Amino acid sequence: MARGSRVAWSILERLGRFDGGSNPPYPIMQRRDAVRIYALLSKEYPDSRDSPVKLACGTPFETVILTILSAQTTDRAVLKVRGPLFSRYPDATSLGAAEITAVEEIIHSLGYYHAKARHIIDAARMIATEYGGAVPDTMEGLLTIPGVGRKTANIVMYHAHGQNLGIAVDTHVRRLAQRIGFSDTDNVSVIEKDLMALFPERDWGELTDVLIAHGRTICDAKKPRCGICPITADCRCYRTVVKPVMN
Repeated sequence: MARGSRVAWSILERLGRFDGGSNPPYPIMQRRDAVRIYALLSKEYPDSRDSPVKLACGTPFETVILTILSAQTTDRAVLKVRGPLFSRYPDATSLGAAEITAVEEIIHSLGYYHAKARHIIDAARMIATEYGGAVPDTMEGLLTIPGVGRKTANIVMYHAHGQNLGIAVDTHVRRLAQRIGFSDTDNVSVIEKDLMALFPERDWGELTDVLIAHGRTICDAKKPRCGICPITADCRCYRTVVKPVMN
């Protein structure tokens, strides 16, 4: 990163990186601008839809388990354990009855595998005992499952049940929503509402995947690559913080 960019990002850190720490009084962008940005990013990341969750081919059980496992873990790592895990535990009943050490052995390459093994076993057990082995197809039902919060529930509702009820806000989506100018808060619930107000419902399910792809590829938390970003002209952070310092 050039010296000007380093200085800019030093300033950005002091401003809270638009993460709600300073709540800069900038207006949230217009819907037409947000839609244009999404179109640019969608064109930039045509393969963003090939996430482990989508590769579950819509199987609700696999979707729930893969989403829980994907937290703070790369797609590649999740894909490596998918085959061994589901070949041994193909349904909620078998995984719910599994020994935790056996599951840990399969997913040990993932971050936080001790906690994740417990979560997916508990989730599978509840699906098997409380829901007859079928993953709930309502937000209320999904939120009763261990390890499932609103972010995971949104993903499952869209990818497994084909329902757009909200937008999954993970760490990448939260960071980019603030940097780009989609939202001015660090509260994920408010960010979700801001995004839902900006984007048409048909885009809610894919928006998360596209923003995650951009966050991983270019808009890194510590070393964003603004020089090759396709949306700098529309990015609030670049226009108001990075560019003025570089000039």
